Amino acid sequence: MKWLLLIAGGIILLVGLVAAIGAMLPRDHHATRKARYHVAPEALFAVLMGPPDWRTGVKSYGVLLERDGRKRWWEQDIHGQKITYELVEAKPPERLVTRIADGRLPFSGTWTFEIAPAAGGGSEVRITEDGEVYNVIFRSLARFVFGYTSSIEGYLRDLGVKFDDRLVIEP
Repeated sequence: MKWLLLIAGGIILLVGLVAAIGAMLPRDHHATRKARYHVAPEALFAVLMGPPDWRTGVKSYGVLLERDGRKRWWEQDIHGQKITYELVEAKPPERLVTRIADGRLPFSGTWTFEIAPAAGGGSEVRITEDGEVYNVIFRSLARFVFGYTSSIEGYLRDLGVKFDDRLVIEP
């Protein structure tokens, strides 16, 4: 019984420490990564605007009714979590801005895609995340365990697989 109390106390202490660290971290963060692809900016933009069936983390998706003139959709990840997104800006083939449109989550933010012709042909895409993490425990995990750029890097890798492209992800 004594061991059980010690283990439970240790877990409570650890969770409290993680929450305290998270409370000291800023709620907002800014992260960016870029990669080059051997396709034209128009082809890259078309894939970004199309269905996300090429992304490994997306189990299913669907289109929602527009709200305030903005395209909306949902994506369900491989863990079953559904997130609603909306298109904030589309300037083919050079700029795309999406936003999480679900206020019930412990995080929110925008992704800005900037697409430019690359030297020697092809395209370069930079993804910038301007995010907010509200839950202090998740904020701590996002900073020290997952990293702010892991989702961006996974997205860029999936895009590389889509175009059968070997790529280097840059800051």
